[in-house]
Amino acid sequence: MEAREELRKLRESTGMNRKEFCEYFEIPYMTETDWELGNRRVPQYLLRLMAYKIQMEKLADKRNPDDKEDDVTNR
Repeated sequence: MEAREELRKLRESTGMNRKEFCEYFEIPYMTETDWELGNRRVPQYLLRLMAYKIQMEKLADKRNPDDKEDDVTNR
């Protein structure tokens, strides 16, 4: 799969449109658009970092606020 397809699938998996996705990652809109259209190539390391951030924030959202206290006391 090409990097531009991976980026589009990653964005779509978040449910965000391009503008929201760009604001979330602080990426210029035209840069992200060029990546998705194939006019520019998105670096693979950046795709991995974006996927990691999305994954971690989804996990963080699902955590119970009381779990944070447990993490501190279990160290």
